[in-house]
Amino acid sequence: MSQPELLPGTPEFRIKLPKGGEARGRLLAEFGGNGTHKFLLREGSLVAAEAWPGLGDHARRTRAELRASGGLVDESADRWRVARDIECNSSSAAAALVYGYDASGPESWRTEEGHPLADYLSTGWRAPRKAWLVRGSNVSGHNLVRQLWLREGFVSLAGAHLPPLEETDPTKSALRRFVEDGYEGAASYNQKRGLVDELHAFLTQMRVGDVVATISDGLLHIGHLTGEAVQTASPDGLSNLRRTAAWRSGSHPYEELPEELQQKLSVQHDVVDLTAVLDALDELMGLTDHTAPVASAELTLPDITDALAADLLVHDRAWLEEMRELLVDERQLVLYGPPGTGKTYLAMKLAEYLGGGPEQVKIVQFHPSYAYEDFFEGFRPVEDPETREVAFRLTAGPLRELADLASREGNRHIPHFLIIDEINRANLAKVFGELYFLLEYRTRSVRLTYSGDDFALPPNLFVIGTMNTADRSIALVDAAMRRRFAFVELSPRVEPTAGLLARWLKREGKDLEPARLLDALNSRVEDADFAIGPSYLMKPGVYRDGGLERTWRTKILPLLEEHHYGEGLDVAARYGLDALREQRP
Repeated sequence: MSQPELLPGTPEFRIKLPKGGEARGRLLAEFGGNGTHKFLLREGSLVAAEAWPGLGDHARRTRAELRASGGLVDESADRWRVARDIECNSSSAAAALVYGYDASGPESWRTEEGHPLADYLSTGWRAPRKAWLVRGSNVSGHNLVRQLWLREGFVSLAGAHLPPLEETDPTKSALRRFVEDGYEGAASYNQKRGLVDELHAFLTQMRVGDVVATISDGLLHIGHLTGEAVQTASPDGLSNLRRTAAWRSGSHPYEELPEELQQKLSVQHDVVDLTAVLDALDELMGLTDHTAPVASAELTLPDITDALAADLLVHDRAWLEEMRELLVDERQLVLYGPPGTGKTYLAMKLAEYLGGGPEQVKIVQFHPSYAYEDFFEGFRPVEDPETREVAFRLTAGPLRELADLASREGNRHIPHFLIIDEINRANLAKVFGELYFLLEYRTRSVRLTYSGDDFALPPNLFVIGTMNTADRSIALVDAAMRRRFAFVELSPRVEPTAGLLARWLKREGKDLEPARLLDALNSRVEDADFAIGPSYLMKPGVYRDGGLERTWRTKILPLLEEHHYGEGLDVAARYGLDALREQRP
């Protein structure tokens, strides 16, 4: 029997099993039934003996037939050994055979250096029309945009140390080999990795008809690619990889561009995929069909209504309108005040109203051990549902999850809210990390610590924090945080909190005595941060037999005893119900 032909230029690939051992294989030149290269699983490879529930029927039958024919033999209680070379229909079929559950072959199979099999495959499907940013205003000190690109009609990359490229669509593995050889000693490992990605995008991912954009002298220039990539001679190799482009007349000041476009343009790579903001580029080029139905509206926050003010028992609608304006202008605000002033309740209700429902609202509570890895992203122990093995994996936190939801196509005009309860209980600089910068500069992006992604906070993501001012064990919020948030006080001594209990009692048809007693108590509390909020007296249990006295004794007086600890004050004599009732005229 003739040996199957291996795919030229591809190495051996491996899969390491969770319980030790590995499988080995090679790509074949022949294509399988699904249009991808067949894969040869090598003799001596180890595979998992257990088939998990997620494994497809075809893979189950294949494993059973190989066991029956002697192709898979016992190695240990939980592993089998491959007794002869096995030709698989695809790399994914081979991965499923090895793991015992369905898996992506192009990502599962890796070279000895850790590069995925996907890097050795030709480019697959891509969107029919994409958009790209290519930087050229500072190439070794030369502004190629002004000097060459706009005048001569092309866009280029520097590839001075590359050999002649014979393939029209080189794979990423081929480009990596060229860069490793040509730039040895001329670039760091990180520079070489970035160059491989940029070359792959420029040579393989870009297509004739794609939108291309560049920035020079604070202006955005837009055009269309009109030619395939060519390698040509240029002085010092500054522009020896070129694509012809038809640049449109006119330009757009950077400061006047839409916020989502500015975010993408701030990514610091020489080639950036702008397909996510293709609609914004089309709008700038006047290609949007204004007679067609509008697919998505602009980001706005709903107007405050009298009905909302009445529902929240706010004394004046103008106070809520100011809250709305602060969110429009700042995107972040903090509600601060003593306990029981309804900070969290108001934050949730306002966020649900402005966001259009609870689906657009996520709530987290900070505490002293809360960290960046909990809040945004980090490596955490996760159990694989298939193998039941525990490994550290990059996991998104609540802010990353909400940001991804808010930036999803179709959601970008819908406000999304993150509520951070007890925001001052955590080490804020530690929790926010580089996100501190993004809170203030919403039009920019930063490189993330763990994933390495370029990330920007979506313009439709708003943050509302709550802060309890009575807990003096908490350090004051630093100046950097105060600069990034608008601060709104909720105090029992000022509206809308001051008269909240009386308004609630009237709406519920109850006697106003609890409101009068609360006002009398707060008039005796000298420190405004320890005034008692109305929420303690807005619960059903307060108005059952003996409920007011019970709540006063078990909820309110203990707070004041803690406040006056060590002073020798008779708290009950000063703040008790009997003392307050005697005070009434």
